[in-house]
Amino acid sequence: MMPFLYFPEDKSEYIPAVITLAIFIIAAVVALYFFLKHSKKQEEKFNREYQQKLEEQNKSN
Repeated sequence: MMPFLYFPEDKSEYIPAVITLAIFIIAAVVALYFFLKHSKKQEEKFNREYQQKLEEQNKSN
């Protein structure tokens, strides 16, 4: 019967998994940074284009 979990005796077998995990975490952080940066640019562009309408809306409320 095959065991469900495999915990190796030699802990050096964990090294490739940890390296791969670190690479994916770093890639996720970099992707999040670019998403946030792009989102901020879009927000600034929206505010520039619709600033007058936003001011009118704020005055009417």
